[in-house]
Amino acid sequence: MSVTPQASENAGDRTGLRVAYGGGVYPAEEIARGAAYELFSADEVAGFEWAPRPGSVLPWRRFVHATEVTAVHGAPPPAEEPEAALMMPAHRERGWSQMHQLSQRPDAAGDPVLGAMRASAVVRRGTRMVKILSARQLAGYVRGWLPHGFCYREYDIAHLRTPAATTLLRTDGEVGRDGVEVAYALRWRAADPVDYDVPVGDGHRGLGALPPRDRLGPPVLGTGFVPSSSQLIPEFVTRDFADLPMPANATLLAYPAEGVEVVLYTYQAEQRGWLRMVGPQWRHLLAAVPGLSPDQEYVPTGDAPRSTQLVGTYGGNEYEAVADMPGGFRVLAMTRAARYPVDAVARRLRFAQWRGVPCLVLREEAGWLRLRLRRPDPDAVAVTAAQCHDRGIYEVWAPGAEVTNDEVTHVPYAL
Repeated sequence: MSVTPQASENAGDRTGLRVAYGGGVYPAEEIARGAAYELFSADEVAGFEWAPRPGSVLPWRRFVHATEVTAVHGAPPPAEEPEAALMMPAHRERGWSQMHQLSQRPDAAGDPVLGAMRASAVVRRGTRMVKILSARQLAGYVRGWLPHGFCYREYDIAHLRTPAATTLLRTDGEVGRDGVEVAYALRWRAADPVDYDVPVGDGHRGLGALPPRDRLGPPVLGTGFVPSSSQLIPEFVTRDFADLPMPANATLLAYPAEGVEVVLYTYQAEQRGWLRMVGPQWRHLLAAVPGLSPDQEYVPTGDAPRSTQLVGTYGGNEYEAVADMPGGFRVLAMTRAARYPVDAVARRLRFAQWRGVPCLVLREEAGWLRLRLRRPDPDAVAVTAAQCHDRGIYEVWAPGAEVTNDEVTHVPYAL
């Protein structure tokens, strides 16, 4: 169904953008640099919802992914290289519906056609990654947590813009308990593809074998896709379930029921803290976040020891570095003149074993080590008594004297 001339003219004055979808052409607004679109209509259309905005004559709207539309008219030239879309190999007997069904079957994890489709979704340097958060998790990231665990490319989930739509991406096991009408998210740019893994294959098979009592969030299918009855979304994990150094200009976001994106905070790498960006009209979105004042302008993350660090060399000396994408890597320095581009860069982290289980060392206190399992499975969880704190994230305290193979390692990035 096409929009009426009056509605089209009104929307055209605002966006100049038209999108062909489902046999109609609609005024639209671009989302995530063309990864998705918000379509508007003056009349009721199947699949659109009633969501009027002040002063608008187009009260019906729908969010669609870029791969669902047939044409885009009036879009500005892309400012940067777009992400690779999920591609389905041509197959006489398998269409989208069949591939979606395969993505939801753990026994289909080895299917070569499904594997080829999953392999088409890749992370590159500078890819915008997103982790959907609860209010409790948002508070943790404001206070110093680092990106870790299950996450998604922004490109693949840009059309999921409301709390209800993002429910399937939650990893905390609290869906339906918090009762809030807002979803939160952390968004950052990937420093390097080596930091990410796809939860398929032998290395992650144990996740799918964990019983519901021992996990949080939805089950891990082992196909590399999110469990969903209607979405086909590739999922990623940070490699070894490790924390990643927080890149410069990462953002904490809110998605209220209106479907708009609200930037709450942006990360200031040199100051090691979050600068509040949200205006007074949206600060009520922070009311549900425990221990956080909506009026606090700047929130430092503190000087607690970090589980990981980005290090670089410049002029033969080693410095703490920061990923500042898309510009690259530089020395972490307060003064602009000292923010030199590094000659080499690597992610530093600490590995160990406890009771024969490979772990990450997160921190050390009074002779005890906080460990996170690198490859969770029923046996590893049982022998360590590790507790699940997030989907795929299992942690436990261990006596330092019992830990073996304790070593600092570096993951180099190619420059």
